[in-house]
Amino acid sequence: MFDFKYYTPTKVIFGKNTENRVAELIKEFGGTKVLIHYGGGSVVRSGLLKRVTDKLDEAGIPYVTLGGAVPNPHLGLVYEGIELCKKEGVDFLLGVGGGSAIDSAKAIGYGLANDGDVWDFYDYKRTAEGCLPLGVILTIAATGSEMSDSSVITKEEGLVKRGYSSDFGRPRFAILNPELTMTLPDYQTACGCTDIMMHTMERYFTNGGNMEITDSVAEGLLRTVKANALILRDDPKNYDARAEVMWAGSLSHNGLTGCGNDGGDWMTHKLEHELGGLYDVAHGAGLAAIWGSWARYVYKDCLPRFKRFALNVMGVKNEGSDEEIALAGIEAMEDFYRSINMPTNLRELGVNPTEEELALMAHKCAVGVGGEKGSAKVLNEEAMLAIYRASM
Repeated sequence: MFDFKYYTPTKVIFGKNTENRVAELIKEFGGTKVLIHYGGGSVVRSGLLKRVTDKLDEAGIPYVTLGGAVPNPHLGLVYEGIELCKKEGVDFLLGVGGGSAIDSAKAIGYGLANDGDVWDFYDYKRTAEGCLPLGVILTIAATGSEMSDSSVITKEEGLVKRGYSSDFGRPRFAILNPELTMTLPDYQTACGCTDIMMHTMERYFTNGGNMEITDSVAEGLLRTVKANALILRDDPKNYDARAEVMWAGSLSHNGLTGCGNDGGDWMTHKLEHELGGLYDVAHGAGLAAIWGSWARYVYKDCLPRFKRFALNVMGVKNEGSDEEIALAGIEAMEDFYRSINMPTNLRELGVNPTEEELALMAHKCAVGVGGEKGSAKVLNEEAMLAIYRASM
């Protein structure tokens, strides 16, 4: 195992009607004027936005609003939010929605707390020295951004999708009410479950250091999401299943499942970022479409981990060679994706890249990771292209 730092300062308020505590939490963390940042119309249609603004009105907390955050959130809206907050004297950010609204709010926070172009942080040219404080009301369990140090933004020019991680961007509080996720389309629920599992799997498939307790937590989380994703497929209003998935989403990406290892592989995410940037696909679906091809490309270099995954997560029988067990685990994972109507290749995802587009994605991915990256197996641009081709 490796030495590690585990820092998770976010205060979590979990349960029914917890959004009603938003004003007291903003005051607790020093907010005096708030930007409420959200995505599309669902927050408005559900009445959640009005409930939030009513609570702020009752508490005498002034606010401004900025909607429009979209999946694969855009840099242009981040710039708009920065200027709005400067004009209005905002000192606290509230992301209401899923990962897109939260990630966009984090980027706005970086832009307000640091001079210069906020894209510099996502382009790896500078390191942030602060972030305006923010809180979260979560409406979809998926990205884990409500407790994580990371955010992902897409620059419209060139369709460049990049992530940035900093402890400054960790939310001060996260309000998690599983009931708020019950209006999600089934497809988005499945995408969220896929993303949650992938955040754990990225940290699980490594060749650098492991702890038994961390592995056990990761495997338990994966089994829990897998089981409850199937429950939600058949019973979308099941509160207990929603709660299990929502809490798993937060734990999957706050660092817990990476304690003691080398930080994880993350190449499935990096490969998907280029898909999301170019084709604007749902993140979870993109991950599912690419994962099997990545796994078959790297598993021989990380065979003990893939065997353990097959046995302890996917329930494969301990029969045959290690390689046969590992491959059976990969196939079982793809069967699970299909069972919740997730794609297992790019055509099922609904995209059909040309060879030129595949090469472009591989090149942009290599540039984005600094040439090569990976822990299960280090991948260079040639390997990235091979995985994209296999995923067709």
